[in-house]
Amino acid sequence: MKTIVVPTDFSPAAENAARYALHLAKGMQAGIKLCNAFLVPLETPMASQVVWPLEDYTSIKYETTEELKIFAEKLLEEEKVFNDNGPYHPVVEYISEVGSVADVVADLAEAEKSPVVVMGMSGAGMVSRFILGSSSRKMIEKARFPVLLVPAKFIFNGVKKIAFATDLSSGDIDVINSITGLAQPFNAEILIAHVTGETYDKQEYQHKVDAFLNDITGKINYPKIYYRHIKSMDVDHGLDWLTAHGQIDILAMVHRQHSIIDRVFEGSHTQKLARHIKLPLLAFPIGHQQII
Repeated sequence: MKTIVVPTDFSPAAENAARYALHLAKGMQAGIKLCNAFLVPLETPMASQVVWPLEDYTSIKYETTEELKIFAEKLLEEEKVFNDNGPYHPVVEYISEVGSVADVVADLAEAEKSPVVVMGMSGAGMVSRFILGSSSRKMIEKARFPVLLVPAKFIFNGVKKIAFATDLSSGDIDVINSITGLAQPFNAEILIAHVTGETYDKQEYQHKVDAFLNDITGKINYPKIYYRHIKSMDVDHGLDWLTAHGQIDILAMVHRQHSIIDRVFEGSHTQKLARHIKLPLLAFPIGHQQII
């Protein structure tokens, strides 16, 4: 059975992301695993001057595990309420581990062969506190798995259309193939979106688009894939328009260096998408191979 990994610090944003993950798991017939990571003084620069009793570690481990257990039970009760009388009910597991969020989540996602890690955003482009900091941002930057960032107040209302922002590079074909694994259980459309400036060589552009779409047709067997060209002053404004007017439920993209995802983490006051994004953002690592 597939397992969706859901890091949590028990904040409202993290809890909302877990509820979203539960809906996804139900549609994908997967389970979810809640995880909480905590650090110990032995991992700090002053570790040589600190003696931390084993009892304290045991106490923290017990307390976080109990809190995870309570939240897991709460999610299962909520699932009964929104259950559509379907035969499948997701399994909700939980684990508490010592270490950085980045390391704990990466190890768990690899062990579970997780199709996606679901995390919470606190809104207005600011990421929930449990993924703040260099180690957690490093997880997003170097993750070998897709990470779905869910805004704090976003309410799951099905997955009917997933937009994938592409630069038409050949490596994006594998990402689109992976997205079909998320779209198919919900019978969702996949919108391939490419943003260009107002001026471009139309003949050269059309040749590139045709080659890319032919590649998709030859390699991906999913009938609900569509293409849209968006002309805008820059990529940021084009994606902002797409999220506002494209009637999409998830925006997916590859996390390349200096991408829009970086600006989401920075809480930019100059980029509209980063400041106002209200949709789940699905980030794929470069060179991603299909696991969904």
